[in-house]
Amino acid sequence: MVFKLPIKLPDRIPDFTLPAAVARIGSKLPQLPPTLALVSGLNLALGRMIPREPLEPLIGKRFAIRILDAGLTLRFAYSSRGFRPIFDGAKPDLTISAKSRDFISLMTREEDPDTLFFSRRLLMEGDTDLGLLVKNTLDGIDLPRFDPARLAPAEVLRRLRERLVHPA
Repeated sequence: MVFKLPIKLPDRIPDFTLPAAVARIGSKLPQLPPTLALVSGLNLALGRMIPREPLEPLIGKRFAIRILDAGLTLRFAYSSRGFRPIFDGAKPDLTISAKSRDFISLMTREEDPDTLFFSRRLLMEGDTDLGLLVKNTLDGIDLPRFDPARLAPAEVLRRLRERLVHPA
């Protein structure tokens, strides 16, 4: 017997900020695991959802994504072989900073980067031309809308069963 709990997700992501203690703890934790998750996801999307050609001007550039209320700074670079984490203290060419809620709203396409930027909820520091190139490149990619409901355990199990029964 399978019990299903109805999950009703809100139409909009609630406005939230992680508690300050999360940022204090997050800043002291190793940044490599979340950075590896980010670069792995980006590399999986390369050539599938993200075409390589528009990214050529990014080769050799260094980036940092700061999730302010989580205390995380994800540092990575792009090369002809793909994205890779960076470990040295060299200054990135572009740093993008926002709260976790604002990054989630970008992933779910609830809000666009321009709205967040002009409301000062998304900050870009460093090479502004590079920031504009990154923004325009991301805007030009037709990514599927991120749907958090697809991460619900029942939905993950349903899709897994479907793939096992009817492999592609």
